[in-house]
Amino acid sequence: MTVVYHEEQGDLDALAGKIVAIIGYGGLGRPMAWNLRDSGIAVRVGVRTDESRAAAEADGFTALQIDEAVKAAHIIMLLLPDEAMAGVYLESVSPHLVRGHMLVFSSAYNITFGFIEAPPFVDVALIAPRVPGAAVRENFEADKGFVSFIAVGQEASGNAWTLLLALAKAVGTLRAGAIELNFERETELDLFTQQAILPAFFHIITTAAELLLAKGYPPEAVFTELYLSGEFDFYLREAAHIGLLNILKQTPLTNQYGTFSRMDRFNDLKLERLMEVTLDEIHTGNFAKEWTKEYADGYRRLKSLLKYQDSLDIWELEQQTLDLLGRETDFDA
Repeated sequence: MTVVYHEEQGDLDALAGKIVAIIGYGGLGRPMAWNLRDSGIAVRVGVRTDESRAAAEADGFTALQIDEAVKAAHIIMLLLPDEAMAGVYLESVSPHLVRGHMLVFSSAYNITFGFIEAPPFVDVALIAPRVPGAAVRENFEADKGFVSFIAVGQEASGNAWTLLLALAKAVGTLRAGAIELNFERETELDLFTQQAILPAFFHIITTAAELLLAKGYPPEAVFTELYLSGEFDFYLREAAHIGLLNILKQTPLTNQYGTFSRMDRFNDLKLERLMEVTLDEIHTGNFAKEWTKEYADGYRRLKSLLKYQDSLDIWELEQQTLDLLGRETDFDA
């Protein structure tokens, strides 16, 4: 039976006298560092660039080279992008690990596919938030917490679960519930969502937009109706609290009838088969090999795919709609 851990099962006293090293001060590293500090935990930040060092020091943290942060800490939280983590681990983390260290990952990717092999004398654990990094901080400040998957992948100290639950409490995930899930399943579920659910959703929305635009519906109305209004966002946020079926039951009867009476039209066996193929590519490690080659090639295919998407007329029409609605869209890509 799946175990879900809550606030009362974490004891911050287990972290007394211990230093946590945050390796990577980016989208997830920064909110994790802030949450730990607000929980009274001693934090050091391991950085790779002058920009990250300046950001960490501006926030009041002690910023060190990664190898120095590892040497200074008892718990090392590896919060770098998956594709960059293995190289940093081999060069700056692994040589400095000693008995009593705990490695904590936010993604099980590198452990699952063997890109990182921890020595047998350290604990290996997982805290994998199911929300973006910004929400990790926002939900902590709102005293709501965030759901995550947690696991102990290697027990060396005999105290790994106690430390992990204390750390999970300190970052705020036990407030919302931390679900025990092994490293392999966390990796496969995460990649499956990225490669099966999001592509299908993206394809459905763009296909619908192109059909409606071709039929003469104004772009401003099409994009607003499909997603810019935030209606889907509302349904999904409510579904996160009360369940997908329950939120659908709260919509108008016309909505309910239209949804359930037409659902079978989209019951295409090909879709299920495509999802099976996608899951198999993940499970066998074929995607991991593909992504490793893509990283080594400087993201050549990814850049080509993004260039193609940028060239489509639909996104120019979307931008025009965003401008008319007064939406701010300037961001660092």
